Amino acid sequence: MIEAKSLPRNGTRIYPMVFAEMDSAVLFGMITMVTWGIWIVLGNAASESIDPRTAAAISYLTAGLLALGFIVVSDASVFVTTRGGLLAGVAGLFTGVGPISRYVGFAHGSRTIVSTLGAMYFVVAAIIGMVVFGDEVTMTRSAGIAFAVIGVGLVTR
Repeated sequence: MIEAKSLPRNGTRIYPMVFAEMDSAVLFGMITMVTWGIWIVLGNAASESIDPRTAAAISYLTAGLLALGFIVVSDASVFVTTRGGLLAGVAGLFTGVGPISRYVGFAHGSRTIVSTLGAMYFVVAAIIGMVVFGDEVTMTRSAGIAFAVIGVGLVTR
């Protein structure tokens, strides 16, 4: 188990030697990256063995049970406002459509193309953040989005 100690000024976390002075956002971002990459590969293998829609349902049922278990063992609040509940529900609809289309895509096309295009969700989120929520538009962010699009173009050829 990795123990983290908050520093009072900037919220950075200190981890044992391996994660010395690594921000917790980077750590959890890396965990997300690796686990979602494995999920794509295993999801593709599952969709080759069973109906892709069934594979998607099993995958998300398992994830849902894990999320509920996490709520039970953590100190997460179960208080839900109307706005928060509606937004979470609509987010769940999009969460459901994405993997179903990915699993069906695996059955009909290249894992490389389907997973690479699907992984571009962060570009959609970044653009929505800038256009709808007023996140700052910078040359660096714009260049990052452009490079991501170019990278996807190269990977899918």
